[in-house]
Amino acid sequence: MDSTQSEPAGEPPDTNMERRSALRNRLLEWVKVDGDRLFLTIGISVGVFVLILVLNSIGAVAFTNDNSVTRMASGMIAGTFSLVTLVVSVNQLILSQEFSPASEHRNRFSGVMEFRRDLEEQTGVSTAPVEPTRVVEVLAEAIGDRASELSDSVANSTDEEFRQQVTQYAKSVEDSTKWIDEAFDQSDVEAFDALSVAVEYADGWQIHVARRLRNDASELTDETAATFDELIDTIRLFSTAQEHLKTVYLQRELAKFSQLTIYCGIPAVLSSISIALLYGDIGGATISTRFLPYVTSLLVTIVLVPLVLLAVFILRTATVTRRTSTVGPLLLQRPSNEKSVQVTINDTD
Repeated sequence: MDSTQSEPAGEPPDTNMERRSALRNRLLEWVKVDGDRLFLTIGISVGVFVLILVLNSIGAVAFTNDNSVTRMASGMIAGTFSLVTLVVSVNQLILSQEFSPASEHRNRFSGVMEFRRDLEEQTGVSTAPVEPTRVVEVLAEAIGDRASELSDSVANSTDEEFRQQVTQYAKSVEDSTKWIDEAFDQSDVEAFDALSVAVEYADGWQIHVARRLRNDASELTDETAATFDELIDTIRLFSTAQEHLKTVYLQRELAKFSQLTIYCGIPAVLSSISIALLYGDIGGATISTRFLPYVTSLLVTIVLVPLVLLAVFILRTATVTRRTSTVGPLLLQRPSNEKSVQVTINDTD
């Protein structure tokens, strides 16, 4: 019998590591952006409740010291009131953006209508769609068409290197627009998905590479130059749509956060008061020690719900704002290779 043993069949270690890394990245992306904020809040709150019970069962925490619990309850009351006050201030900031005189409102409305007319002109649709997902889809399709036209316009170019670079660039742009179509090819696509997909699109980098290829070309026909300009204008319109969707989303998201915090803030304050009253008797807690850990853990969890809401909502709004903080071709996430025409750059920080 041969003494050497064959390697077990299966995937290479590098493939397993890449799969685990991809799974971890998808999980982080779901927590930061894609996951439902209410579902995430409920899940974290349930986890906090279970964690407190586990810590109590192993003796790490206890609910028998009346003075410690009442001091904690007093701090919770003060903290909850401070959080609610902060949320009210945020809500006032949102409302201040909504109140505007007639002249300012007319300017904002005119800007939106001008954007819709530009969208109709660039994409060839008779009437610009009103659904955010359809706006992104229509623009992505137009960008893909412009990229295909750009590739065709350099097919007879005598500059081999320039033709290869433009063809590679056009194919990369087309692939990125196909990715958008695949992302929307679902029955449960919601309005936020439009912004989530638009944020991931490397529009600034595509504009940068297109301008570099156009400006550095040794020879450029009028047809190719015009196609470059049309592609850049369409991608720029996509950037405008991205910014508009982000502004509308942030206003609605922060308003929803304020509303939910008020809903949860009142039970949180009442729970804090209940904890203080629960241990307010001279002889100790007013309920049996058998049920005391469960009741106290539940009340503490309810008190922490507004804080969890703050964390999950601000995490998503901050992530979206960070990813769209630049205007135009400006790459802050990582060093760029100016000689490369690779445009499929996504950053999930």
